Amino acid sequence: MNGCCVGEHEATPSSPTEQVPVTVHDLRELKYHEGFGNHFKSEALPNALPIGQNNPRLCPYGLYAEQLSGTAFTAPRGENQFSWLYRIKPSVTHEPFHPLNFPAETLTADFSKGVVTPNQIRWRPFSIPSEPVDFVRGMFTICGAGNALTKDGFAIHVYTANEGMQDSCLANADGDMLIVPQEGALAIKTEFGKLKVSPGEICVIQRGMRFSIELVFGRQIRGYILELFEGHFKLPDLGPIGANGLANPQDFQSPVAWFEERECNFTVMHKFNGELFSASQTFSPFNVVAWHGNYVPYKYDLSRFCPMNSVCFDHPDPSIFTVLTAPSPVKGVAVADFVVFPPRWQVAESTFRPPYYHRNTMNEFMGLIKGEYEAKRGGFLPGGASLHLCMTPHGPDAKTFEDAVDKKHELPRRVGDGAMAFMFETNHTPRITVSALGSQYIDRDYYKCWVGLSSHFDRSWKLEREEVELFNTW
Repeated sequence: MNGCCVGEHEATPSSPTEQVPVTVHDLRELKYHEGFGNHFKSEALPNALPIGQNNPRLCPYGLYAEQLSGTAFTAPRGENQFSWLYRIKPSVTHEPFHPLNFPAETLTADFSKGVVTPNQIRWRPFSIPSEPVDFVRGMFTICGAGNALTKDGFAIHVYTANEGMQDSCLANADGDMLIVPQEGALAIKTEFGKLKVSPGEICVIQRGMRFSIELVFGRQIRGYILELFEGHFKLPDLGPIGANGLANPQDFQSPVAWFEERECNFTVMHKFNGELFSASQTFSPFNVVAWHGNYVPYKYDLSRFCPMNSVCFDHPDPSIFTVLTAPSPVKGVAVADFVVFPPRWQVAESTFRPPYYHRNTMNEFMGLIKGEYEAKRGGFLPGGASLHLCMTPHGPDAKTFEDAVDKKHELPRRVGDGAMAFMFETNHTPRITVSALGSQYIDRDYYKCWVGLSSHFDRSWKLEREEVELFNTW
């Protein structure tokens, strides 16, 4: 599916300017392409795209043609991802890269020194620093597996920040970044245009794309990142669900072309094998006047997710709530899934409705955007996280269990109103970084939420009359 849109542009003074907070007014008029995996066409100036070819001898407006490839040239056509960018100056115009001159001990893609544990782990909300910290300096690696250099595996981070990336940007050569804001909206400039991403929405900035994050109204921000070293995210197959449901492709949004023609002292940061490098250049990299392709950043509003659930009995597996998946070479097994638990109705009869007690061959990292998660009352807080590694037992806490077996919950009821929890489910078992395991935010008493689960075993138990009638009906 193709789309063409004429975007905006701006020219700014060449002299340095103070950091000005982004306001809602600045973002209110943003337009987007809609659709997932589409080949879009976008122009900030009329007729800026070449006609009939990608790399003419002379491009319109005297622009440079540059291709950004997200897959190998020879990837099957249905899986091939690329975009052509038409820019004022090419991205190669910069000084040599050097290691960044600030410490980044808490950001890594090397998990050889990480720790594994069969214990359930939970973190209280990560606080936002009082000293000035931007998005890049505020990234903190929790865990990961595989190797960024061999394009295998993933990493999970949290971020906290209180200032924007003034005259700087980041390009991540290690993989795609699925960003889940929890506090504070993100005003994101990319080479493809602008995105506004608020809590309750997600965005994916794919490998190699340069982007900069500013703060709306200058407020502080906090959130989660799933970094995918291997492949790209796609919509899950729906199977017998049919053509519609879960995350619908028309609800994904990508930016329209926008550019700035600005001379300045700009820092391009490059993340490579978990290390940060920087290079200087004399102009803004957000100078793409037009582009076309299917390798683009995108955002999605989680409130548009259409959940499926049981309408008779029993609890479906949480995979029924998958928004995006990154397939592995093993059929039916994902490198990582992004799963959301939205507000919904529960109507299953004679069923324990909270998530069941579980030991999983996959690994489950959970975060909470807002509200209270239905299976954990109290200790699991917005901005915090939990991690249950391969075959580590987990499930509802004692209070949730006792409440859920009460007959009053046999009636249909709403769950999750005012709340939004999510899960990164991964195949490779991650190692936890030493910084994350030794963090002051670790909840050392997490295990106690299950200590109160008492035995209800009764040798004299018999089916109650209504249960017998129900079983006979089945």
